[in-house]
Amino acid sequence: MPNWLNDAVFYEIYPQSFCDTNGDGIGDIEGIISKLDYVKSLGCNAIWLNPIYDSPFMDAGYDVRNYKKVAERYGTNDDLVRLFDEAHKKEIKILLDLVPGHTSDQHEWFLEAKKAAKSEYSNRYIFTKSVWDAPPQYRMMCGLCERDGNYMVNYFSSQPALNYGFHEITHPEWQLPCDHPDCLATAEAMKDVMRFWLDKGADGFRVDMADSLVKNDDDKIATAKIWRGVRDMLDTEYPNAAMVAEWCNPERAINNAGFHMDFYLDHYGNGYSRLFRYGEFGDQAVFNPNGKGDIKAFADEYLPNYEKTKDNGYISFMTNNHDMPRVTAYLDKEAIKLVNAFIFTMPGVPFLYYGDEIGMRYQNGIVSKEGGYSRTGSRTPMQWNSGKNLGFSTSDEPYLAVDKSADAPTVENQKDDPDSIYKVVTDIIALRHKYDDLKGNGELEFMYEEGKIPFAYKRGNLVMYFNPLGESAVMNAKYTGKTVYSLGNAEFANGKVTMSPQSFALVEIDG
Repeated sequence: MPNWLNDAVFYEIYPQSFCDTNGDGIGDIEGIISKLDYVKSLGCNAIWLNPIYDSPFMDAGYDVRNYKKVAERYGTNDDLVRLFDEAHKKEIKILLDLVPGHTSDQHEWFLEAKKAAKSEYSNRYIFTKSVWDAPPQYRMMCGLCERDGNYMVNYFSSQPALNYGFHEITHPEWQLPCDHPDCLATAEAMKDVMRFWLDKGADGFRVDMADSLVKNDDDKIATAKIWRGVRDMLDTEYPNAAMVAEWCNPERAINNAGFHMDFYLDHYGNGYSRLFRYGEFGDQAVFNPNGKGDIKAFADEYLPNYEKTKDNGYISFMTNNHDMPRVTAYLDKEAIKLVNAFIFTMPGVPFLYYGDEIGMRYQNGIVSKEGGYSRTGSRTPMQWNSGKNLGFSTSDEPYLAVDKSADAPTVENQKDDPDSIYKVVTDIIALRHKYDDLKGNGELEFMYEEGKIPFAYKRGNLVMYFNPLGESAVMNAKYTGKTVYSLGNAEFANGKVTMSPQSFALVEIDG
């Protein structure tokens, strides 16, 4: 396990929306380099960079045309290497986004695979034997190739699925087993991509749709075996490199597949959803001040997963990401402060989505851009200052329109505001770095009573008390001591703690 993960706090950067330095309206690598000091000032010591590879951008870069080439709109391969170098000088790690399940339909592998003539790439993708063969249980594109066959896609029509084989073979005339040489070659090709960037200075990868490789693999046994092989490669050749899975099944992703981290994703009704978004516009979320949330529903899911995996890897909370509406669509400012206090004091390796530190708003009703659809409103440009396009770009046509509200939050107007989300985020991240008990994994004790809210949890010698309710509340205080940090008021007396509405207290236990 790379030691640096224990104290890592990641910042997710959506490159096209972060900082444009050449005035073409699209963020670029030079812009990211120019903001490294800002990232470091937040307390973030690692970056997850969304795809920067050559792409036709039918899915915002998750349709890769060339894994080994940076998209021209962002810069060059040399620019990316310079980003690695400059980040490392500031002790910031960088994970690239790996898209192993599919490519663009413009990738050279696919252009060869779709030909009638046989080649080494004929089985790099999943084709049926005949154009008249399109089993309805699979997502197939039909009649588009010179080759007599239909091809499987993972999601969009422009994303043909790479062939890692089938765990359960139901159509032997075209489904290959996972140990077929051509399926093994696909896995080796992906390792080759990883080595290419690790050798240039990348510190690892976030893996898109990590559980999607092998088809008909309900228990993900065969998919986990592939990733375990990748982990063995990393342990041997790149022992300081790390991988985080887009999986949301810690036992499978961490224990079975060997990922160092697994994202806790927002799947409706799961533990993450219960905290922040559950119900109609979050009206039954734990952090909604109306009191309809259920911390027990979260704890009952999270704690068993934590206990099973804490010795092998990290469950990663995120403030948001590029695939879901920003939490500002669900919760008010005071609630969001508590959300950040929670995320950055929980175990695991936390991820901060760009702009969440200033409370950027989800922009509803924006026309889809590059396959974003409902996700587009979370991908709007970073808001730096009061200048043109809020400091993102000098272009008259930015990648997406910025928040037009008169009170749009920017780094400029938030960073010195004592009542801002920015202050809470930076304060709590600083405390996470200061106290070993708030890092990585370790002891975790959850506490809540019949009403389930307020609640608390203990990590080592520190206890975090939360009252997300819109009214004052009292709970038993099993542990007391010195209040290290607070939002609102918390008064301890006679074995109880009385907390003001929407409040938080971080307490260092006496003795």
